[in-house]
Amino acid sequence: MANKLSTKQRRAARVRRSLKKVAGGRPRLSVHRSNANIYAQVIDDVNGHTLASASSLDKDVKGNGGNVDAAVAVGKLVAERAVKAGVKEVVFDRGPFLFHGRVKAVADAAREGGLSF
Repeated sequence: MANKLSTKQRRAARVRRSLKKVAGGRPRLSVHRSNANIYAQVIDDVNGHTLASASSLDKDVKGNGGNVDAAVAVGKLVAERAVKAGVKEVVFDRGPFLFHGRVKAVADAAREGGLSF
């Protein structure tokens, strides 16, 4: 019996497949959002390692985890940690989420924090 993927999983796979074509060896900034929190991590797909990560659950992030202010704080924090790890250029992986609201806030804050994509 064939394994059926959910719509969300197919959308995420489609986004990642297109990212691999344009990545050129750059790590990817992957964003996941839930109703309560938001998570971001910089992943080196060549070696299979996470280089930097941040979430609204970190003690450095103030405020409610499910709002845009927390997403901005997570974006700045992951950018700061990635630059400290020696990463300046990434590709943005929005996963199955639309590029607006909290996902866009993470991307804009990461750009302000020193990452380029």
